[in-house]
Amino acid sequence: MKKMYAKIIGTGGYIPELKITTEHFKENLFLDQKGNAFDKSNQELLTKFEEITGITERRYAPEGINTSDMGSFAAEKAVKKAGIDPETLDQIIVAHNFGNVAVEHNYYDLLPNMAARVKHHLGIKNSDCIAFDILYGCPGWLQGMIQADLLIRSGVAKRILVVGTDTIARVTDPHDRDRMLFSDGAGAAVLEAVESETPIGIIAHKAISDCLDEVSYLATGPTFNQKEEFRGLYLKMNGRQVFRYGLEKLPKLAADTLNLAGVSIEEVRMLLFHQANRKMIEQIAKKLYGKQSQSSYPDDFLPINVDFMGNNSVATIPILLDNILSGEFPGHEINEGDTVVFSSVGAGMHANCMVYKF
Repeated sequence: MKKMYAKIIGTGGYIPELKITTEHFKENLFLDQKGNAFDKSNQELLTKFEEITGITERRYAPEGINTSDMGSFAAEKAVKKAGIDPETLDQIIVAHNFGNVAVEHNYYDLLPNMAARVKHHLGIKNSDCIAFDILYGCPGWLQGMIQADLLIRSGVAKRILVVGTDTIARVTDPHDRDRMLFSDGAGAAVLEAVESETPIGIIAHKAISDCLDEVSYLATGPTFNQKEEFRGLYLKMNGRQVFRYGLEKLPKLAADTLNLAGVSIEEVRMLLFHQANRKMIEQIAKKLYGKQSQSSYPDDFLPINVDFMGNNSVATIPILLDNILSGEFPGHEINEGDTVVFSSVGAGMHANCMVYKF
C-alpha cells in the first residue's frame, strides 16, 4: 500500500564571504557578567576558546545584507535545484530568531515577517502560497521540516519551501566571550509530496520542549559593559547548562526517533547535528552510538563544519546538508538509499530529531 511522504527535491545555501578568524578578537575588551575584566590575557582566552569549541573562523553578513536577504538567496538556489516554478509552492516556512537586525543599533525588524519577504523576493503572485515564520531557537529549521512533513502527510500541501536564516552575529554582545561562537548564514530545502510503498524522505520525527528550569539557558539581555549606553538586547547564554542539556537530551531523543522509524543506529549512514561546537557534537554522537553499538562511529559518520563556519543558528544543518549534497564537503557524501539522522537543540529549551531516507 502506498503512503504519502515528504521528500527533499532541492537544497540551497548562502554563506557570507566575510571570514572572521579568532585573531580578529585579539584586542577585544572581554568582560565577565559583572562587567569586570578577566585576569587572563586575551591570547589565553582565545586559545582556551578554540580548545573547547574547535571554532577558528566564522562568517559575518556584510552591511546591506540582512536575515531575509540571506534566506531569499538560499531559497532561490533551492528552488532552482528543485527545477520547479516557485508559483507552485503551497507553503513557505522561514525559521529564524531575531528577524532582520540593524547593524547600527541592534534592533530587530519582524514586520512583515521573514517568510513574506522571501516570498516577495521570489516574486510569487499566488495568494494560496502561505508564508509564515517559526521561532524555535536553533532547532527552528528542523522544526520547519517537521511542520512541512505534517502538512504534506495531511494533504494540505504538496510543495513546501523551508528556510533557516539568522544574522546571529549582530545580536552578540561585543564584550561577551560567547560572541566568538556565532556567525551568519542561511540554508533552504524544497520538500515535495511523493507516494511510495516503501519509506522514503522523512520517515520519523520527534520534538521536545523543556521550559521550566531550562527556559533561561539562552535569552536576551543588556551588554556586560555597564558603562555603555543601551543599544538593544543581546544574546546571552549559560554555556555550561546548554552543554549539559544537549548531552542529556539529544542521545535519548535520537534513539527514540530511530525506534519510531524502526531503524537501528548501524543502519544510519550519517548524523547531521546542529553545529553548536565540536566538543558538544562529538560527545553527543559518541553517547548515541555507544548506547546501541559496541564500536565507535566511522570517520565519515559525523560531518562537522563548525570549525570554519561558526554556529549560524537555524542555518547550520541546512547549510551542512547543501554542502554535502552539492559535493562541496570533501570526505562526506550522501547517496540514494542512505538513512540520515538530523538533530538540533537550542533556546527554549527545545530539541528535535528527524530520520530521513534518501
